[in-house]
Amino acid sequence: MIGEALSYPFFQRALVAGLLASVACGVVGSLVVVRRIASISGGLSHAAFGGVGLGFLAGFDPLLGALGFGVASALGIGVAELRLRQGLDTLIAMIWAVGMAMGIIFVSLAPGDPPDLLGYLFGNILLVNPQYILLVLVLDLLIVGVVATLFRKLRAISFDGEFAWVIGVPVGPLFLLLLTLVALTVVILIRVVGVILVIALLTIPAAIARHWTDHLSRMMLMATAIGATSIALGLFLTFGLSMGPGIDLPTGPAIILLTAILFGLSAAGRYVIARGRSPGGVD
Repeated sequence: MIGEALSYPFFQRALVAGLLASVACGVVGSLVVVRRIASISGGLSHAAFGGVGLGFLAGFDPLLGALGFGVASALGIGVAELRLRQGLDTLIAMIWAVGMAMGIIFVSLAPGDPPDLLGYLFGNILLVNPQYILLVLVLDLLIVGVVATLFRKLRAISFDGEFAWVIGVPVGPLFLLLLTLVALTVVILIRVVGVILVIALLTIPAAIARHWTDHLSRMMLMATAIGATSIALGLFLTFGLSMGPGIDLPTGPAIILLTAILFGLSAAGRYVIARGRSPGGVD
């Protein structure tokens, strides 16, 4: 089955795109989990849907619209939180609802037949084109380059923002940069798992990695590997089911369910090991 799947160009493109997306997912997702701002990925993905709708309305690539809306929303949330001291939860809820509302309105105003939005809501990685792979590669290089250059400072504001501010780290600008990186990653993942499921793929692999390490660099590597494994398994599973029993499962949701299963296995394994090490866990 693996050889047959890899013989199809569309599957090859999907696998390459998924593996590249897992890099941004693992790197940025680890920062998000450590910083405890996981819900912001959901807010930004739904805000980016406004850009998708604008793309359909104005006639340009919806992903470029999602990129612009996502980054603008990230910076707006960050500035409002830093200047107005408005809680992040409130801002995320607002941008979440407004982005979806704008996207739906833009799509309803778009000329011609209504576009198929399921691919953007739940992902459709099997339809990615070479231009998307190039976009993911460029964004990966940008994200990895920025994080590698500013790793110590980003680690400082992620684990303890107040201490980072005391020692002279520019917390405000770095927080805005972190939100921008989250927005870029969200746009990458929209074609993999869709607007609705982005939050899961961005956070679950990093949460699994944190079961086993507290070192941020190792967490990023583990989260990348876990994300890549989940995406590859999801692709091969859905392809095998469609070619064998004729069961057509959507790839994005299947990837998320596999990632959730891995999280459950990891949590159970971590619990068993902890019990075995504790005095009460020894018979």
